[in-house]
Amino acid sequence: MSVQRRTKIVATLGPASNSAPVIAALIDAGVDVFRLNFSHGQVEEHRARAALVRTLAAAAGREVALLGDLQGPKIRIRSFRDGAVVLREGAAFALDCDLPDGAGDGGAVGVDLASLPGSVAPGDVLILDDGRISLTVAAVRGQRIECTVRMGGRLSARKGLNRLGGGLSAPALTGRDREDIAHAAEIGLDYLAVSFALSARDIEHARALVEATGSEARIIAKIERAEVVHDEEVLDAMILAADGVMVARGDLGVEVGDAALIGIQKRLIRKARRADRVVITATQMMESMVQNPIPTRAEVFDVANAVLDGTDAVMLSAETASGSYPVETVKAMASTCLGAETYPDVRRSQHRMDRAFTRVDETIAMAAVYAANHLERVAGMVCLTESGTTALRMSRLGSGLPIYALSRHPGVVRRMCLYRGVRPVLFDYTACAAGEVAQEAVNELQRRALVSAGERLILTRGDLLGVGGSTTTLKIIEL
Repeated sequence: MSVQRRTKIVATLGPASNSAPVIAALIDAGVDVFRLNFSHGQVEEHRARAALVRTLAAAAGREVALLGDLQGPKIRIRSFRDGAVVLREGAAFALDCDLPDGAGDGGAVGVDLASLPGSVAPGDVLILDDGRISLTVAAVRGQRIECTVRMGGRLSARKGLNRLGGGLSAPALTGRDREDIAHAAEIGLDYLAVSFALSARDIEHARALVEATGSEARIIAKIERAEVVHDEEVLDAMILAADGVMVARGDLGVEVGDAALIGIQKRLIRKARRADRVVITATQMMESMVQNPIPTRAEVFDVANAVLDGTDAVMLSAETASGSYPVETVKAMASTCLGAETYPDVRRSQHRMDRAFTRVDETIAMAAVYAANHLERVAGMVCLTESGTTALRMSRLGSGLPIYALSRHPGVVRRMCLYRGVRPVLFDYTACAAGEVAQEAVNELQRRALVSAGERLILTRGDLLGVGGSTTTLKIIEL
């Protein structure tokens, strides 16, 4: 049996991956979750792409999830009269909230956030275009922020604006975000990422809006504000309020600096895993492959480092959305993940080994993985699950063995595509006689050529079939 990759791959859809042949090739290359970026494109495009993914995944016999990424209140400059300008170091340049769209020039440009002048002061460093351009605030006069160019370059319309150290913010959910939440429900997305959240309340608000639509999409909190990572209480509460977190290294790196980002990434992954939350590491993981067919060695090590830290998934953005080599990028990332997963420390962990368990299902999940890691001839773990919770908890403990998570709910199966080490399988075990459930589950895995005679499996289930949170039984099966 071939080695199964445990770390999941999230790929962003866009103009470069907008056709059936390319999406089919991406699925074949190993994409587990497709991201729809609501910052770009129209809802009709997202709906068509989602439908195409569902069709092609079914044809390939693969389970693939869909994640929608809300735009959020990212502060952006307005547009220029002549398309773009070049800013020179030492030159004067102003951000003018009264300047309308299309009126920008080499001396000033409009900004979307009317309250911005009240949030900055002389000496502040403002970052444009993800760090490519920086300005030092010289003076604030009414709605006009007068600056000196600190690092120049080409500046085009609608680029993002941050302050070094953070502190610039707007309400977490915009009117457009509310519309996109409704669209996400119509499309049937499995996950929804909330951008630029500042507190657990923002996540709870998003969840209430999602639930009001009837959607079962789970909430991913994007961590991209300096003030969030600098306040442990706020950060911990936000992680617990969400179903998962995304280490959104683009805007976060701009606000905290790349040197600080290294430790922050490791801390966020550790915190998420301890809280039984999924975690995605994102932004510029293989950025050079937007234009080149192979990654740099530094990018390979970056992806591998996230895998070694325990991330559930690594994400591609422009690489697959607009790059020249989307399929090659996914193949390179898959190969890198597999290489990193051969490191022995990845296959063992001490997760929760020093803590008392409070729930029976949690105890069974931890015991199953511990037994699988220490018993000979074990080919994997089999988890019969209603909600996916037991599979998620099992995935927090390091192992080199697959977790076959069987559920009768298509939505649950798709959500488990994001869990590290989990191989989700759609299977209605409630249709089996009580005494035949284990054997029928094994038969299903054998039909899929996932397990073979002579191997052992560790199986977990509940005494009450079809009831969530009732995992009470661990069984060792000889094939």
